[in-house]
Amino acid sequence: MSTLQARQPHDRTSAIPGTGKHPGSRGGWRKWAILAGFLSPAIVFLGAFVVYPIVYTLVRSFFSARGGEFVGFDNYVAMFTSESTFTAIRNNVIWVIVAPAACTVLGLIFAVLLEKLRWKTAFRLIIFMPMAISMLAAGVIFRSIFDANPDRGVVNAVVVGAQSAFGESASYPGAKPRPDLGLTQDGGIIATDETVSPGSMQDFALTGVRQDNLPDDAEQASAADEPNGSQIAGTVFLDVIRGGGGTNGEIEDGKSGLPGVRVDAVAPDGSIHGFATTGADGTYVIEEGLDPSESYTIALPAANFDEGAQGVDWLGASLINVVVILSYIWIWAGFAMVMIASGLSAMDRSLQEAARMDGASEWKVFTRITAPLLAPVLVVVFVTLIINVLKIFDLVYVIPPGASKPAANVIAVEMWTVSFGGGNNQGLGSALAILLLILVLPSMIINVRRFRQERRG
Repeated sequence: MSTLQARQPHDRTSAIPGTGKHPGSRGGWRKWAILAGFLSPAIVFLGAFVVYPIVYTLVRSFFSARGGEFVGFDNYVAMFTSESTFTAIRNNVIWVIVAPAACTVLGLIFAVLLEKLRWKTAFRLIIFMPMAISMLAAGVIFRSIFDANPDRGVVNAVVVGAQSAFGESASYPGAKPRPDLGLTQDGGIIATDETVSPGSMQDFALTGVRQDNLPDDAEQASAADEPNGSQIAGTVFLDVIRGGGGTNGEIEDGKSGLPGVRVDAVAPDGSIHGFATTGADGTYVIEEGLDPSESYTIALPAANFDEGAQGVDWLGASLINVVVILSYIWIWAGFAMVMIASGLSAMDRSLQEAARMDGASEWKVFTRITAPLLAPVLVVVFVTLIINVLKIFDLVYVIPPGASKPAANVIAVEMWTVSFGGGNNQGLGSALAILLLILVLPSMIINVRRFRQERRG
């Protein structure tokens, strides 16, 4: 009897891993209930906020703008035949190539160099501080900094100041010659009607310039000294007296000289044989390059009367992507620095010290030891930034003015525009969302695999 009992098959129901108990036992079911209780909120959350939106967006991408008609792959065809989508994809490629690499390199430089500073914590705080600013606020800041108007944009104010400081001539936009004084204006150039021989005087009485806009060094206009036989002299002045009065074309008290004006002596063949620049009182003397036997047309080049230093149109279509990417680097370089600095703090410094003792330079220590040991951290930072730039929206939406928005377009902004920003085509918007998901997935998979390898290692 005992032999028959020994031959009866055992209960093959597997035990709960790690518990040694079978599901049918009271303790086994309790373990399963606790496990389900802890996992169910996460499962519900992932299902409601990740799985369901992805599935719904995928299904919605096969329907029309209002969702009432199945259109198959028409939205995907429209997406890849749209010029705005091609611009968005091109800009996303530029973002992926430039922004993550720049942030990672700057973060590496900051992390390594700040290691040797006494006040490294304070410097790291300053560099990391832009991370505390929202992307929306950072966009507003950069849009105002790079404003085209030098009175509002800090960058253009510096550019205009530098151009004015190193410029060769002053600018008097709107200037024109006083009529009936033998002067004409053609294509911005103000010149004499008749030729002038060396040894003669030639004044230029101009109007159209506000006295409030005159340079600070402008003085009372005065008559030039009598030239010798190889010179041509004269005065360029503002033929206006504040409050009115005076005689047209005459140099009188209250009339200001125009300093910094270039005056050319132009030969009959169009070549320039001499030039001079007016002083604070508007006087000039052309003495080099003149032939006493010839006559010249005395001209004021158009460069004297342009708008002057106006800065750069940073927010125009040609440079808007540069400005937006700079704002992103300003924000995220601090993140890269902190991540890389944490990797540096965990590094075994004995290898670096041994290399220095063997006579290796700091550059070789950095390239042969520090950078290779930081490679895992650099890869994580770089891939994380790639995922981030593929989804960039805030900066691209806020910084570009209306005329430059198409040039700065990216996939996330295009998706929002066609769905909610006036396009009202959520079928096409869903197709763009799926495209963005497909582009992000490879970087996410790389990160997940790297985390798994680190855990196994």
